[in-house]
Amino acid sequence: MTTSHPDPTLDTLLHNHPTLKKDLQRGLVMGGVALRDIAQAVGTPCWIIDAGTLRQRAQDMQTAFEAYSLPIDYHFAVKSQDHRACLSLLAQQGWGADVVSGGELQRALAANIPAERIVFSGIGKTDDELKLAITHDIAQINVESREELYRLNALASTMKKRARISLRVNPDVDAQTHDKITTGRAEDKFGIAYNEIHALYRHAQREMSGIHLVGLAVHLGSQISTEAPFRQGYTKIAELIRSLRHEGLTVEEIDCGGGLGITYRDEIAPPPSMLAHVINDIFGDMDVHLRIEPGRWLAAPAGVLLTQVIDTKEGVRKFAIVDAGMNDLVRPAMYDSWHGILPVGPTSPSTPIERVDVVGPVCESSDTFARQRALPSLKRHDILAFLDAGAYGSVMSSTYNSRPFAAQVMIHEGKWEIIRQRQSLEELMAHERLPQWLSQTES
Repeated sequence: MTTSHPDPTLDTLLHNHPTLKKDLQRGLVMGGVALRDIAQAVGTPCWIIDAGTLRQRAQDMQTAFEAYSLPIDYHFAVKSQDHRACLSLLAQQGWGADVVSGGELQRALAANIPAERIVFSGIGKTDDELKLAITHDIAQINVESREELYRLNALASTMKKRARISLRVNPDVDAQTHDKITTGRAEDKFGIAYNEIHALYRHAQREMSGIHLVGLAVHLGSQISTEAPFRQGYTKIAELIRSLRHEGLTVEEIDCGGGLGITYRDEIAPPPSMLAHVINDIFGDMDVHLRIEPGRWLAAPAGVLLTQVIDTKEGVRKFAIVDAGMNDLVRPAMYDSWHGILPVGPTSPSTPIERVDVVGPVCESSDTFARQRALPSLKRHDILAFLDAGAYGSVMSSTYNSRPFAAQVMIHEGKWEIIRQRQSLEELMAHERLPQWLSQTES
């Protein structure tokens, strides 16, 4: 979280987040709604998603690719934001889903995303999850290993079905992003080694009766901010396609994955037109149907996390202790990630700016959201907004320290609704049972 580069100012953060406005009377406004009003009505911590921003970013991504008239399907990475309201909204925009578990598959179906628009990725698919995908005849399963391929073929054959699949390639390309979100290097757990694809592809397409092999898939990592990793990875996939076709094998589809980064702090976030240009440049004349799977790029800027200052603490440093914890937003603790922070209430230009550590209530030193962040002087009950929290925020929440899940709210055209009630402590403990021997002892 600490860096040698200066943090963006509060005005710069506002400029970089056009969905947010500063009103002298109402404070921070998102999608036409004063965030302070939501916090006062629902309490904190509270997740906010602006439907207008999510919809607009989906349209912007589609527009970038439509400029090239590419044959392409759009699949939202459900792992980044899995609320059914968000998935339903994107389904209305013509988006499908990229899922990585049976639970996400069922969420996508419940959100009215057709099975033929669902792609199943992920390295640890169980037999039951594969059977679920086969039963629903989804668009394709991205197979991550030789072992998974053989297991899937056996399951589909037993079910007297043919599963549509792509082989996920590990191209051994460094995405030049955080080590924990890079997925395309040889030492990473994802995908099939590049030099093993050719023989496995031949065997699967020509000899496996339970498999309909349609092409290749690749995903290099997340939060990629430059063109080079995309171009390097996709170029290697194009070389594979030419080699496979030279042998007479059929390659109909390429799943290009996701990974386009956003600006959290001072990153230069590439526009979707950059990704569209690279994909068109490399695959545009190869007569393949394309798929992309963005998640963060769509959802992160559409969401904020509201939190209230419980107390301030003076010492060697000043602390602002807030009611959101790493159990709510784990990214700073897990990835040392940086999130912009803005005051939600009205502020005056004359309000003094001070350096403060913004920390949560969880009993861990890593429960720290910002160190020495420049913010208007904070006091008890002040409300803050953590920015770009729409992706990998609520979906990664836990109930550590017996802290129930926070409420979720969606804003739409100047109005807001609760889309997930705050969990009560009783609900948190509802499924716990004492073993019979302990119950008898207690009575």
